[in-house]
Amino acid sequence: MTAFSTFAAAPVAATPVLPATANNNTVVVLNSRDATITLLDQTTYKEIGTFPVGKEPHHLMPTPDNKSLIVAAATGNSLLFLDPKSGQIQNQVKDIVDPYQIGFSPDQKWFIANGLRLDRIDIYGYDGKNLKLAKRLPLPAMPSHMAFTADSSLAFISLQGSDELAAVDLATQKVKWTIPVGKQPAGVYMTPDNKYLLVGVMGSDYVAVIDWRTQKIVKKIKTGDGAHNFRPQGDNRHLFVSNRVAGTINVLDLNTLESVGSIAVPGGPDCMEVTADGKTMWVTQRWLKRVSVIDLTTRKVIKTIPVGRSPHGIYFHNRASEV
Repeated sequence: MTAFSTFAAAPVAATPVLPATANNNTVVVLNSRDATITLLDQTTYKEIGTFPVGKEPHHLMPTPDNKSLIVAAATGNSLLFLDPKSGQIQNQVKDIVDPYQIGFSPDQKWFIANGLRLDRIDIYGYDGKNLKLAKRLPLPAMPSHMAFTADSSLAFISLQGSDELAAVDLATQKVKWTIPVGKQPAGVYMTPDNKYLLVGVMGSDYVAVIDWRTQKIVKKIKTGDGAHNFRPQGDNRHLFVSNRVAGTINVLDLNTLESVGSIAVPGGPDCMEVTADGKTMWVTQRWLKRVSVIDLTTRKVIKTIPVGRSPHGIYFHNRASEV
């Protein structure tokens, strides 16, 4: 058994003492190639501090109670817990192997760590405090992003190496089906009505719309080369998709499943975060070592901020809903 409470006391190497300026406006940025986290002030756009973490921190997410922010260090084989408002380190969980992408099921009974380099996912039972490994499930190649059905019965995993999407039955911890979706699928998003899965096809220029009940692609939404990751605006209507190769972000209308706009963001736009009022978006630029701030009214970049190498995940506490 791996327990959050048990491993909470695990020491964190070189735990930093962050400046007093760390506050509730803190933006957390993961610099995957530097194995560091940069904290930015959301109001002044200034750097608060940068500190080392486990190797290859790629993705992050809040715990279900929103009391912690989990940072997954893939080759560091660990989870780091931060205060979601200030970015201060709380604790560390070791021996979570290759957590490239992580996620809780909507009912909070399951926690999944996608092992992209090891071609498997680890499914943990979660009781609100402790993690217990239920199944180590091999998958064809490079399990990347994930999404869940509203009832938490299925987890959907994009497989970058085999160009497929897999559906995993969480009750049995077995693969229910796999379907081809296009070259190098990445981000996966379940529409708020639980009807369709959207998959960013990174090796091409579209988002695949999948009827997951019939396992069929019903539509392809043309976006830009390198369609990669998703972030809702928080209005239950609009969804952003980053196109890493094209250097753009498309705005999708979830009612019509059409692209209704595009924002120019050069340098490999990747992960996105949206303010609670839905008016401003922050996006990491993987190839330029910086973060851009976008005014969503004008759809223009209003600020760029230098960070570390290959910035990936980004988060702040005063954020828009993920639907």
